[in-house]
Amino acid sequence: MNIHTAGHRRGAVCAPHSAAVEDGRDILAEGGNAIEAMIAMAASIAAVYPHMNHLGGDAFWLIREPNGKVRAIMGGGPAGAKATPRFYREHGFDQIPPRGPLAVLTVPGAVATWIVAGEAARSYRGRLPNDVLLSAAIRRARDGYIVTRSQAQLTAEKLKELEKVPGFAAAFLTDGKALQAGDKRTQTKLSETLDQLANAGFEDFYRGDVGAEIAADLERIGSPVTRADIEKFHAKIAEPLSVAVTGATLYNTPPPTQGLASLMILALFERLRVQQAEGFEHIHGLVESTKRAFLVRDRVVTDPTSITEKLDRFLTPGFLDVEAERIDRRRAATWPAPGARGDTIWMGATDSSGLVVSFIQSLYWEFGSGCVLPATGLVMQNRGASFSLEPKALNLLAPGRLPFHTLNPAIAVLKDGRVMAYGAMGGDGQPQSQAAVFTRHVTFSEPLEQAIDAPRWLLGRTWGSSHTNLRMEARFDGHLIDRLMAAGHDIDVLSDDYSDVMGHAGAAILHPNSTCEAGHDPRADGGAAGV
Repeated sequence: MNIHTAGHRRGAVCAPHSAAVEDGRDILAEGGNAIEAMIAMAASIAAVYPHMNHLGGDAFWLIREPNGKVRAIMGGGPAGAKATPRFYREHGFDQIPPRGPLAVLTVPGAVATWIVAGEAARSYRGRLPNDVLLSAAIRRARDGYIVTRSQAQLTAEKLKELEKVPGFAAAFLTDGKALQAGDKRTQTKLSETLDQLANAGFEDFYRGDVGAEIAADLERIGSPVTRADIEKFHAKIAEPLSVAVTGATLYNTPPPTQGLASLMILALFERLRVQQAEGFEHIHGLVESTKRAFLVRDRVVTDPTSITEKLDRFLTPGFLDVEAERIDRRRAATWPAPGARGDTIWMGATDSSGLVVSFIQSLYWEFGSGCVLPATGLVMQNRGASFSLEPKALNLLAPGRLPFHTLNPAIAVLKDGRVMAYGAMGGDGQPQSQAAVFTRHVTFSEPLEQAIDAPRWLLGRTWGSSHTNLRMEARFDGHLIDRLMAAGHDIDVLSDDYSDVMGHAGAAILHPNSTCEAGHDPRADGGAAGV
């Protein structure tokens, strides 16, 4: 599978798994638009990449419409009616367990975003029925997919945490052992669920037979999410956050996502006036901008109904100018900060009509809670583990409250006429990989495939790591690493040239002449394709 493709007249897609790329391209070839292609890819990626995402998780979209309007679709599910600090303390927990039935405490929101996205697709001449959009995913789940290296590796690494979680062994182990890369695995119940959604409509996931089966299985395993919680959930359309930088307007999703941090990093970095890519000033400047942005994020981002400050003020020139002045151009600021780990997919799509889609879907940790529901085949997320049981915590658990999300898809509208959807997976790494790809490709004019391929870094936690230092891939120049260390950065040079620790990044670009370009990460199992 190519990791880069360009010059397509109808559209282009990118994804971290080749099957999703193929299925998205097929929808474009069938006459579907970029939104329809993304719905198909969202279903397909769950069928072939179940450790990274599933229908039991959440999702967020940014859609740039042909008229220039950018909208966000917010699919973060709230905590269930029974999910209270008292509930967990009565079960003997001082913090929310990350695995098992009590980790399943939020409503899965991903499919709800398909409902809203489908309505948007139809307003832009989308005509493909749900059975066409889901047919490839149904087939892949029913007939089987090939286990990837990352699924095999992560299953083996997390086996002790997951092997006794309800439903996990039957779904993802053989005789109690982790599957091997190259093994074939089916998700029969998932295929039946997708088939039901294709025929009864996506609403059935919440207010029909599928929703009833989900609720019954959750009650059976002891989750605090109820049938009523599922029935009343709807994804919402929201205004994205935005900030202007030289040559572009950047868009990202509002709270409870960390989109604010992603925008701040690029706006702060611009104020450092770095002139050259890949040197000390570039990497140091982005790392230090990340620290300033994360301090704001960790202080203010929570359920939007609990935010008392106007978030736009953190994106004003006055605030950003002051924050940029606090960055030492030669020395690293003292760091550690709380972080997040995550298993997620980002995908992009664009078409010649002017639609550009940036999409992200997640279970939070690898395999989420680990719980696999027997009636529907859903792997359930553990996003609610990011809540706190401490009374004074910013993200205090309460029924109906939205958890903090590392997920944040991005779109940039460039003054030269290009529109770029871009994003990444990987907890705290998401905003940093976005910044790396954007600055390399847009600020410093590196070709897209080079910008995505180039060595990356990560400040903070992801993929279950407890590290909070600065990790860098082995391909970085040794002299650059020495200079960063001399400036006070606590650096761990990874052994891999291309490390999964850095997450998987990608981009899809609509050019002014209506041709489409896309690229995806060589660190993943996917690529890009177009029509």
